[in-house]
Amino acid sequence: MSLSIRVTRHGGPEVLELADETLAPPAAGEVRLRQTAIGLNFIDTYFRAGVYKSPFPHGLGQEAAGVVEALGEGVTDFAIGDRVAYGTGPLGAYAEYRNFAASRLVKLPDSVSDEAAAALMLKGMTAYYLLHQTHAVQPGETLLVHAAAGGVGSALVPWAKRLGARVIGTVGSAEKAALATAAGCDDVILYREQDVATEVRRLTAGRGVDVVYDSVGRDTFAGSLDCLRPRGLFVSYGNASGKAAPFEPVLLAEKGSLFFTRPTLAHYTATRAELNAAAKAVFDAIASGIIEPQVLQRWPLRDAAAAHIALESRQTRGASVLLP
Repeated sequence: MSLSIRVTRHGGPEVLELADETLAPPAAGEVRLRQTAIGLNFIDTYFRAGVYKSPFPHGLGQEAAGVVEALGEGVTDFAIGDRVAYGTGPLGAYAEYRNFAASRLVKLPDSVSDEAAAALMLKGMTAYYLLHQTHAVQPGETLLVHAAAGGVGSALVPWAKRLGARVIGTVGSAEKAALATAAGCDDVILYREQDVATEVRRLTAGRGVDVVYDSVGRDTFAGSLDCLRPRGLFVSYGNASGKAAPFEPVLLAEKGSLFFTRPTLAHYTATRAELNAAAKAVFDAIASGIIEPQVLQRWPLRDAAAAHIALESRQTRGASVLLP
């Protein structure tokens, strides 16, 4: 039997249901995983609440680490006992065991722990594509990173600094400000106490930033536009506060001929080669000390609802994992 978390209706953390499931043998092209650590991400709450849709009933979670326990027909790239991880879904990571497509797995190097992989596969690969592909950050550029002490932010900030950027971060508390500063932020704005756009203009002598990385959504959308220099880039990659309101494209012209994009990891890891490249970049960044796994919260898998409450109330710092 495998303990898993299922969703049969949209709503708050109370809709998460515990289920004991009997898994079929892995199908052709799949492996059976005994999962050892599961990543907790804000996107999980979107599927639970119905911001993102998936047919009922469905699982939650898109990243985890574990050990291969059985091989389906045709699987040749992995062996029983291999330590592996994934970070691009499909949904269903909230489980003790699962069958998973071998084509979406990567082997873990000895230097990366299971918890680090579960915490950083999705977040680390997100930071990678944001900084290297959505926009190739150049030395001397100035970036604004919302939620700089969060899961993605804690990887994105030091990586951006290694690329030579100046990083301004926003956080919600003095405690998180200290974490963001330790991660490498040159300046930190307490968004509950300070007007972000005003502070950014002050810190950049009125110019604005080259790129805004915004995972918050509704609450920060308008202010983010006002933080950009002319022809700056607004990268909206999350909806922690809810979806941003619709806007007229002419607004981008009025604010300075701005660029806007709403990327997602799936489109940057669609092929095996892209997935391998992104995972290798993350593992290399960990090995070289560019990013350090900061697993600061752990919950038993059966307490996933409590984890969601902490996540949505912004009580978490760094990365969090569920432990089967």
